[in-house]
Amino acid sequence: MKRYFRIAIPVPLRREFDYLPPPDLQGNPPLPGVRIRVPFGRQTLIGILLEVVEETEVAKNRIRPVIEVLDQQPLFDSEMLQLLRWCSQYYHHPVGEVLQNALPVRLRQGAATTLKAITRWQLTDTGKVLEPESLKRASRQMALLTDLQQSRHGLFESELSDKHINWRPVMKRLQEKDWVRAVKENALPQGQGKSADHELNPAQQAAIKTVKAQSTGFASFMLEGITGSGKTEVYLQLIQHCIDSGKQALVLVPEIGLTPQLMARFQSRLDGRIAIMHSGLNDEERLQAWLHTREGSADVIIGTRSAIFSPLLRPGMIIVDEEHDLSFKQQEGFRYSARDLAVKRARDLNIPVLLGSATPSLETLYNAQQGRYQVLRLPERAGGASLPEIELLDVRSQKMPHGLSARLLQRIREHLENGSQVLLFLNRRGYAPVLMCHECGWHALCPRCDAHMTLHHHNTRLQCHHCGSEQPTPSLCPKCEAPDLLQMGFGTERIEEALNEQFANYPVLRIDRDSTRRKGSLQRMLNEINTGKPQILIGTQMLAKGHHFANVTLVAMLNADHGLYSADFRASERMGQLLLQVAGRAGREEKKGHVLVQTHHPDHPLFKPLQAHDYPAFARTLLEERQQTELPPFTHLALLRAEAIDDALPGQFLEQARTLLQQVNHHDVLLMGPFPALMERRAGRSRAQLLIQATQRGQLQTLLGAAIPLIENHKLSSKVRWSIDIDPLDMM
Repeated sequence: MKRYFRIAIPVPLRREFDYLPPPDLQGNPPLPGVRIRVPFGRQTLIGILLEVVEETEVAKNRIRPVIEVLDQQPLFDSEMLQLLRWCSQYYHHPVGEVLQNALPVRLRQGAATTLKAITRWQLTDTGKVLEPESLKRASRQMALLTDLQQSRHGLFESELSDKHINWRPVMKRLQEKDWVRAVKENALPQGQGKSADHELNPAQQAAIKTVKAQSTGFASFMLEGITGSGKTEVYLQLIQHCIDSGKQALVLVPEIGLTPQLMARFQSRLDGRIAIMHSGLNDEERLQAWLHTREGSADVIIGTRSAIFSPLLRPGMIIVDEEHDLSFKQQEGFRYSARDLAVKRARDLNIPVLLGSATPSLETLYNAQQGRYQVLRLPERAGGASLPEIELLDVRSQKMPHGLSARLLQRIREHLENGSQVLLFLNRRGYAPVLMCHECGWHALCPRCDAHMTLHHHNTRLQCHHCGSEQPTPSLCPKCEAPDLLQMGFGTERIEEALNEQFANYPVLRIDRDSTRRKGSLQRMLNEINTGKPQILIGTQMLAKGHHFANVTLVAMLNADHGLYSADFRASERMGQLLLQVAGRAGREEKKGHVLVQTHHPDHPLFKPLQAHDYPAFARTLLEERQQTELPPFTHLALLRAEAIDDALPGQFLEQARTLLQQVNHHDVLLMGPFPALMERRAGRSRAQLLIQATQRGQLQTLLGAAIPLIENHKLSSKVRWSIDIDPLDMM
């Protein structure tokens, strides 16, 4: 009987490809989910076997044999293969690229699926009794020795890399002195013990009891807990219950920056082996974590967005922390939502899923209202801590040479003098967002984007935060050669400079993407903060969520107005979520917290429920607006995007796409556009988009399923770079 291999190949074509088996194949054909090396045009590519079929539409004289079957066992089991094929259909993305996205880079390149031994560093008997203080003149040796003495089972190389720069030569000297030894293991780090009985308030107890009662089948929960209410404690006890049942728990977090902190807390509390999966790992580390997960040797998997595709041998529970966060939506290429896929995957696996947030997304709240999610609420802060008072600072007509009002500077001084820490939030890195000539009005614009270039003082360069372009900062105006160049606006670097001038006796710590580029730098800064010494923290969004800073009593949001009058209909929702998330860093223990919000619109009605920490009322207002304007979650959107170097082509392509969509539009699905993107030019390419809106999700999917093959075959489709974004969150 003739057989053909149907293979998904990582190319931007929405189809599968048929091949002949390799000439030397003996016995039964391989199972779906294995990697197969195939000839493709003049290239050799690695695809995934989808199925073995008996019929093909490819002409017999054109079908080619595969080169090699790379795996004995499938990399994707039937559940994952089914999920990924569903993703390809729902998000209308080429199946080969979808499957490739679900694999670590090394496996995409053809690496073997071999688990490697992991090195763990332990103290020798001599090292255990050594006093670290005796190494004061060798501070790096003392720091390593101290960390090892504080650990229960020693430290793995990945843990050491998170905490120490270039630690290997230092460790070698300790090894030469017979104070430490390296042990090779084929296992992940073991947690340091079962979760101790922590005192829970009634709401936490009720939430845990409810989820445990439904832990043997699919159930979806929304855990709405105000900042500091102990959501992580709920996660920990549910995860330990999952481990005790012999199952794996998958925990998704929005930021790499939250992973080390969570990892440390999970290791100290859970009796299980933990794998981490995020883009901060190198390719080999990510491969090994993936293999441990597939083999079932990882009891807990903590990861960012792409960890949703982790193979699970013993699936028990999925948790999505900060489920409202934008970073769970992939914004390039395969534009999936990890949060939505968590619910879909939990249903397929017949396990519970828990979506946690202090400020749930409107989509999640709407699903809860419709009865799709069970609601669990934590209305009080854990440990008796009270919510911080939120005060609006009216900065209209005030002189703020440093971007800081006089009232704010006064309050900062008061809290520092009381021995507390202060956190300032500004979601704009760099020194100044605009460089302008005072003589002729020239602005430093990105040559490739419709955007200003941001001045960065740490490397004295202009940078575009959209495409990454850089250029030296000019000393004279490039247009009129005048020397008077004005630095307009404020970024975190400029605020840091002002704070150092105003509060010279207190250290200022800036945490943003620029200051945390080196591996382990963020963790070192967090360790410094957690010493509790009086200091000022200034940072962007990476500092605003998930962190527990016990001694922060004052939080200031330097510019809250950006979300009030935006062209993006989601901007108000994000502003409210961000304000309450930032506010949640203040007063998390026994000290009372205060929050100051600088604004030019103190009377705006959206601020009133936020001041009262009444996020449900804030969300109800926005949901009513969305219903009246027929916007998500009451309707469903898709965004057809196109870009090209030629300014005219994106619009022309989308006009033709609109015509094709109209031809198959049998449900009166609304088509809006084409129109230029909010940022029309980016990275040297002109961009346009066509918005597609339907009252029923099925109508939208039916229309796109019929139209996309027509669009793909249109002659203009090969002249532009185009994509479809289902359930878009970024309208840029």
